Amino acid sequence: MCTDAYTRTQPRHGKAHFARHYLEMVAAMVVGMLILGAVTHGILALAGTELSASRQPELASLEMAFDMSVGMAVWMRHRGHGWASTFEMCGAMFVPALVLFPLLWLNVIAPDSMISLEHLAMLPLMFLVMLRRRSEYGG
Repeated sequence: MCTDAYTRTQPRHGKAHFARHYLEMVAAMVVGMLILGAVTHGILALAGTELSASRQPELASLEMAFDMSVGMAVWMRHRGHGWASTFEMCGAMFVPALVLFPLLWLNVIAPDSMISLEHLAMLPLMFLVMLRRRSEYGG
């Protein structure tokens, strides 16, 4: 009887840990995007230029993915994840661009929608990367 109770609660703990870790990484991405984004835009403003998502969607998209990746990588390394896991997760930030850039160049999507679509693709990709290493993220 005691074994059954333990077995029933153990997967929930793993799922809760998995979900918490996912949310922590999303928060780290947001922090990275806000802090590094502010630094980047501040430096560009001091240089008398700007990075516009509507005029330079590719650069804005890559800058945003980089900023998010740095925040997430710092958090993952802090949590004890290896470099392979960290690079896989950072790759999930850049993969949407590989799909979206050609659609942008073919005028299938508008420059102003590039970053929003990239964000929408990143979240499920992160989840899939985490599922790939379920024992690392859920245990």
